[in-house]
Amino acid sequence: MLQNFGFTQYESQVYEVLSASDHALDAATVVKFSHVPKSKVYEVLQRLVEKGLILTSFHEKKKLYTALPIEMTIKKLTAEFEDHIEQLRNHKSEIPDADERVWTLKNNHSIHVLMENLIEKSAREILLTGWNDELAPFVDLLERKQAEGIHVELLSVGSIHTGELTPHILVPDEKHEGLERHKLLIIDGKEVLFAGMEADQFQGVHTFSKPLVKFFTEFFYHDVALLEITKKHHETLQQDDAITSILMKLRY
Repeated sequence: MLQNFGFTQYESQVYEVLSASDHALDAATVVKFSHVPKSKVYEVLQRLVEKGLILTSFHEKKKLYTALPIEMTIKKLTAEFEDHIEQLRNHKSEIPDADERVWTLKNNHSIHVLMENLIEKSAREILLTGWNDELAPFVDLLERKQAEGIHVELLSVGSIHTGELTPHILVPDEKHEGLERHKLLIIDGKEVLFAGMEADQFQGVHTFSKPLVKFFTEFFYHDVALLEITKKHHETLQQDDAITSILMKLRY
């Protein structure tokens, strides 16, 4: 009967012998009446000890075994069964999020629509950078998401009216070699859309790839940190031609 509860045949045979005996038995006696091979009996006994179905003791240097009374065994198995049922009831299975695919798309209108959709579905955080005229159409939506409690961080190349938002503003310098049209949107730390100019039109990539999301998130905060440091120490940096030359080559 114990096999119906997941016990092996040998475990069932050993337990039956022990529960049928009025006295504690040693391993040799268990082998004799259970017909479990001697080479297996100690392993089986140990498993039943670990499952809490038999008790052990020593008498005259001999280890003895006795079974938990049947009624106590029934209560034990019932409690464990009910516990397993509760765990099963509360268990939530999820397919691991391991989508490493990178999707490409062209056409600025398509990229704009996808960005709007991603911002709309954000639940925790929005990181967005790009040129002011490209970001302006998203301001109202970003303000609404911020009002909903979503963390919004915005970096704009060129001044932009943002209402309740507090953006980081990069004022382009005519000597800035690295400033190119771009858009970068990171949603909830798990989804990214990056678009840059190629042959006079935007081309974008969209992905859930964790390494790429991490890379672009660090890329975003690199730009923010570099911008704020440059603004705070502008006069000092401008006096160093070597540093200024390097800064003018950066993309941010």
